[in-house]
Amino acid sequence: MPRIARFIRDNQPSVYHIVSRTALQGLPIKDKDNDFLLGLIKKLSQLYFVDVLGFALLGNHFHLVIRMYPESEPTDEEIKERLQKYYGDELKVTGVLVSDYRKRLTNLGAYVKDIKQGFTRYFNKKYGRRGFFWGDRFKSMIVQDGLSLVNLLAYVDLNPIRAGIVKKPEDYRWCSLGYHTQTGNKDGLLLDFGMKEWNEFDPKEIVRKYRQFVYETGAVDAGKGKTMDKKIVEKARKKGYKISRTDRFRYRCRYFTDSGVIGGKDFVQEVFDQVKHLLGSKDTRKFTPVGGVDGVYSMKRLASSINYSK
Repeated sequence: MPRIARFIRDNQPSVYHIVSRTALQGLPIKDKDNDFLLGLIKKLSQLYFVDVLGFALLGNHFHLVIRMYPESEPTDEEIKERLQKYYGDELKVTGVLVSDYRKRLTNLGAYVKDIKQGFTRYFNKKYGRRGFFWGDRFKSMIVQDGLSLVNLLAYVDLNPIRAGIVKKPEDYRWCSLGYHTQTGNKDGLLLDFGMKEWNEFDPKEIVRKYRQFVYETGAVDAGKGKTMDKKIVEKARKKGYKISRTDRFRYRCRYFTDSGVIGGKDFVQEVFDQVKHLLGSKDTRKFTPVGGVDGVYSMKRLASSINYSK
């Protein structure tokens, strides 16, 4: 039976909601695996011409909301710059190569394929297995900007609530709202949350309004999965859905509880230099300042850099 053609708009920037599920039983994707998957998504999003608008990475599937740009959008120089940055000096960028990559780097299917294949290679190597990891081909839906997009992003961010994993999206770092709150939006999530059509451009106010929308939506029983605790919603409502400095510090502390090292920058560097050879790490780690505490830094777990062949 032939596959149903995928809806693609290749003549203008378009938003897509992507869903892909594993073929394995149970919840095979663990926290460290989602760390790798998120890192892979961010890395490939610096190569492809996409904006990451939202995501939720769970134990057996992921949701990803992106804006994909058409072939006509990037200039030759922008393509060369991305190729050089991604592949390094080993790649000699020529005019022919730019022409070939123009089509690929604006292609939805190629982008998702690289994410899924990259994760499969990682997962199979880490757990000593072979074969397929993902199930049927990924699902995609074209989404209109504005109210439709805001509703979709709220639906995606509420996935860990409906699954009963956490009580608030901010407590789950592998969804958009949790990632933003816990990391200060480190590395590239586009923070308009579909609200620019509502004439809102102040980042703090966008996050506040989006958080309000998510909470109020999450409190409604849609007949599928768990809802947000009404006491939690009421408490946030009384605060005007603003995230206080104390709350931000608490959320970021939660994010750093599974860090590899925490302390002053010199201390973190010293420890990393001592342990990186044991882990097969070839990169230089990025140190993240702990929000609300001057001079304190964290180094994330080294899972994404471990050489699993050892």
